[in-house]
Amino acid sequence: MKRRVWFALGLLLMVSMVAVACGPTATPPPPTPEPEVVQPEQEEITLLWGFWGSPEEKASHERVAQAYMQEHPNIKFEYMFAPWDDYFTKLQTVWAGGDPTAIPDVLFLWPTPSYAARGVLENLQPYIERDNYNLDDYWPYLLDSARYEGDVYGFPRDIEAHALYYNKKLFDEAGVAYPTDDWTWDNLLAAAEKLTKVDANGRVTQYALGMEGGKWPIWVGQAGGIVLDDLSNPSKCTLDTPEAMKGLQFFYDLMDKGYAIRSATMGQQGGDQAVFETGQVAMIIQNSSRVASFNANADLDYDVAPVPVPAGGQRWDMNGGAAWVISAGSDNKEAAWEFLKWLQSAGGGESMYTKNGEIFPALRSVANSQDFLGVEKPANRQAFVIGAEAAKPGGFAYFPEWDELSGSIISPQLDRLWAGEATPEEVMPGLCEAVDAFLAANGYPK
Repeated sequence: MKRRVWFALGLLLMVSMVAVACGPTATPPPPTPEPEVVQPEQEEITLLWGFWGSPEEKASHERVAQAYMQEHPNIKFEYMFAPWDDYFTKLQTVWAGGDPTAIPDVLFLWPTPSYAARGVLENLQPYIERDNYNLDDYWPYLLDSARYEGDVYGFPRDIEAHALYYNKKLFDEAGVAYPTDDWTWDNLLAAAEKLTKVDANGRVTQYALGMEGGKWPIWVGQAGGIVLDDLSNPSKCTLDTPEAMKGLQFFYDLMDKGYAIRSATMGQQGGDQAVFETGQVAMIIQNSSRVASFNANADLDYDVAPVPVPAGGQRWDMNGGAAWVISAGSDNKEAAWEFLKWLQSAGGGESMYTKNGEIFPALRSVANSQDFLGVEKPANRQAFVIGAEAAKPGGFAYFPEWDELSGSIISPQLDRLWAGEATPEEVMPGLCEAVDAFLAANGYPK
């Protein structure tokens, strides 16, 4: 009897265990939802952007700002804008006033070393090193114009990169072959003689060349001259050397013979752009800033070539350009730096300005891309690249007092040459004497 009971109990236990093993699996509890990650809203920042120029140039800068704001919706822009003559006066007032809200965060400036020496610009060197910003893409020597005591204080937007613009119609009428990449000063003079037209009264009705007086360093540099013996720490004027005198004399002779329109006369006629478009001159020597306007003129058939060089001389172009800088007094330096990097980038501001035909870019990668070379006119855009590759120091200096020296002594004296008031032999001794005295008075060489 006991065996039956234990057997029944064991059987009941086994059935219970099988029932448990074969029963429905318990449903695990649903996972606890992870909390939603809410990205913090970026702080809205307004950058005050300062620049000079025409209303058309202002509109161009505003289009660049709009493109940046589309990529950075937390950034807004306000503008400090004025024509060239008023811009620097306005800046002086702003910096002297001490109102931080009136100080531009980012601005266009020239010459950078002079303002860096006054302490009003942010030193960009720490930002460059921290972010590994690539300086190797700039044309050789270009950043020297924006350095102070070895550090970079600004990024030049462009480089001068001059070319010889020529009116095909006027060349055809005169039976003159178009300029080539290997034109010399002799070729230029031979063409100028045929392209210059004089009426019965001896008045020039068509000049061969229009060139601003301030571009004299091109001729001096090509002849192997230089303005000072040292561009950062000078001890004396070198414009009276045989090499420099050769370049100055060439430019003087072009005007003296009536081949080139005098600077003051050209200014009265509206500048080199106006006299070229109206056919008053057959050629101008200028940077790429005229391309957009000339391309908009359907009646103007033109092209460009490299600037002619003296036989046995060197190809040389001016090296430097106005720079984007950050104010030392800005309250938004990090945001200003991010904008500055974008302004100076392929695909960013450099590409936009270049595509619009407004600049020859400071970045070699942009200059050699379709952003520049892909534009239909002028056909020989490579001429500007040739000029940029030949750009070297020598047309201006890099010490803080250079702007004062150039504006008060060098330019006024050289203007006497371009006005026909005196010859290089008459001007240079007194000019160099005054330059040397200025340098000594300012403690140079240091």
